Amino acid sequence: MKNLQNPIWLMSSAYDQLSQDQLLESALAAGAQGIDLCVFRKDGTRQDHTATHLEYEDFGPEQAKQTIQKFNDKGLRLSLGAFENMIGGEEAERVKNQNHLLKLIRIAHLLGGDENDVMVGTFVGYNHDLGNQIDGFQKNLDEYKRVFEPIVKYAEDLGVTIVYENCPMEGWRSSRYTSTYNNLPGVLAARKLMYALIPSKAHGEIYDPSHDIWQNTDPVDVIDQMDIDRLKRIHVKTTRMNADKGSIEWGGMYPMQYVDPALAAKAGVNIPQHDWDRHHYTAMLPGFGGTDDMDWNSFVEILHDRGFSGPFEIENEAKNSKDTHNMAAINQGAKNTVNFLAPLLWELGDKGYVFSEQKSLKDVERTDIPVQTIDKLKN
Repeated sequence: MKNLQNPIWLMSSAYDQLSQDQLLESALAAGAQGIDLCVFRKDGTRQDHTATHLEYEDFGPEQAKQTIQKFNDKGLRLSLGAFENMIGGEEAERVKNQNHLLKLIRIAHLLGGDENDVMVGTFVGYNHDLGNQIDGFQKNLDEYKRVFEPIVKYAEDLGVTIVYENCPMEGWRSSRYTSTYNNLPGVLAARKLMYALIPSKAHGEIYDPSHDIWQNTDPVDVIDQMDIDRLKRIHVKTTRMNADKGSIEWGGMYPMQYVDPALAAKAGVNIPQHDWDRHHYTAMLPGFGGTDDMDWNSFVEILHDRGFSGPFEIENEAKNSKDTHNMAAINQGAKNTVNFLAPLLWELGDKGYVFSEQKSLKDVERTDIPVQTIDKLKN
């Protein structure tokens, strides 16, 4: 089998301080071959790890041509994404999120869709009103099918692929709730069930190994057991497990729970200090600031054994990089990660390890289509 090469992209959520033009320059400086453009709603409610690097209102064929030309001029490729709760939360926000996803599917179509490997990333989210009932997980699966079946059909008709990320979004709700399972595709079983419910090939997944590490699951085993044809992207982010007092007290299976602070102090027990302080890990980038709890050699090996040649996208949420809000440290993290991955993903040549299979985006001719909304889509 021919040696596979994977391009390395940046996910733009770490670059919310930058314009799109500045983002492209940062990607080139890091040695990346593409960008997963975050295109979150400007009026959205999420406050963490969001960015909007494409003007999505009034986007038409002319804007698509300009975008393709801009990225080709820099030798970069692209995808789109916005990661929100699509099946739960406050109903009005949920509908806005669904309509925004439909906008991004239309934009991806205008940019060439599957012809240019322009996919649309999303979360599914979770409906806790249903989840708190008996058979709550099945009811969330049913709600997923109800909401996403017409959305996936819309994407399929336009030649666009939707991809779900597997983050459980463990801090998405208050730490005073018991469960930290807030995004349906957060485990492999859910993703298998989702594809059984909606067999269309127009949806797949972005896999982030860091989320399985803190769930005490080996990402190598997950790759081995998944439908590899559904895997379209890898999120490059890793985790170092914290062997601290809290992890001993609460164990590795369940999140830390909130109790009365005075009672916790009297008992000498750790409780969450904020909503994301539930599980016992530190987010990292591979090769930047120490070792982590991920076997990257074995992970890449099984991906290549199974024929995966898609992008590795650096999703920088590292405590010592993105969380510093220092752009120099963010850029350092990206460049170090590229250099860390290069010997695993690229061929060795006169200039060292270099990705040698970059292709330009195709200049596609797309007739404009109207913006779709979820209420009309279901009729």
